[in-house]
Amino acid sequence: MGFFDLISNDIGIDLGTANTLVFVKGQGIVLDEPSVVAIERVSGKIVAIGSAAKEMLGRTPGEISAIRPLRDGVIADFEITEALLADFIKRVVRHKYLMKPRIVISVPSGITEVEKRAVRDSAENAGAREVYLIQEPMAAAIGVGLPVNQPSGTMVIDIGGGTSEIAVIALNGIVSNTSIRIAGDDLNEAIIMYLRKNYNLLIGELTAEDLKIRIGSAFQLEQELSMEVKGRDLVAGVPKSIKLSSVQIREALAEPIEAIVEAVRRSLEQTPPELASDILDRGIVLTGGGALLRGLDKRLREETNLPVYAAEDPLTCVVRGAGKVLDDLNYYAKVLIKARPD
Repeated sequence: MGFFDLISNDIGIDLGTANTLVFVKGQGIVLDEPSVVAIERVSGKIVAIGSAAKEMLGRTPGEISAIRPLRDGVIADFEITEALLADFIKRVVRHKYLMKPRIVISVPSGITEVEKRAVRDSAENAGAREVYLIQEPMAAAIGVGLPVNQPSGTMVIDIGGGTSEIAVIALNGIVSNTSIRIAGDDLNEAIIMYLRKNYNLLIGELTAEDLKIRIGSAFQLEQELSMEVKGRDLVAGVPKSIKLSSVQIREALAEPIEAIVEAVRRSLEQTPPELASDILDRGIVLTGGGALLRGLDKRLREETNLPVYAAEDPLTCVVRGAGKVLDDLNYYAKVLIKARPD
């Protein structure tokens, strides 16, 4: 362990559309907060960041708005993302007199050069000494413990809040990747639209997410579930509640899930035959919050005829991968996205 290691806090960040997780070298995952910032409309002053801001989503008085600065896995609002990162970094880097941290940040594999620069700049402005970028599916594969440096292929499907990343990994690289901007947020949106169209019931984002988590599924359940949901009647304009079953929610989710299944099929079609046979032996690993959707593994198994497993603790795979990379930056140098000199 070098002198610099003693006086700097290196951190890994899974900068997600829905949640941001932070891993500190030597300590593990120290922060898991929603990627939401609440600001005062007139002055632009930040009122709350993280959980406190998420609780304000859909409930803020006119003068405060709750913003999610990342859309589809990339920075939509540069200044607010910077404030979010700076706040999270400040929370985890205790000692101000230490050197600035080196940071490994995960980004979607379909990210453009401009978007990469935005992530790198906002991390540097938020207090990083050096910034390394790693593609989300690669970080997820490392986090799960897959042998990414071997010639045999492994397939990872990482379904986050804003993007679903499907990647075949071999020899420290992504051999084929399909990145679609349909993921957890779109599932919530599909539930909102479905209730609006079929029941004239208006619900908010948090309620939709709750429905998805509690009774959502991608495949027929042995025992179907049900839940009462409250919202606003669009015709009468008054609050009303209805009982919904997991069958209805499955119907609501059919379209975005079909889009994810279709992307997996496309990715398999683009995979070189030698690696395809490896995937047949090893199966496909599901990571990210989307892996928690009931029956998604079954649905993909049925559609692809391949073994599909959900990773253990799928929400933290990406940030755990970033943490492992921090532990041995030299060993993992090949998987990092090279910094572009300005």
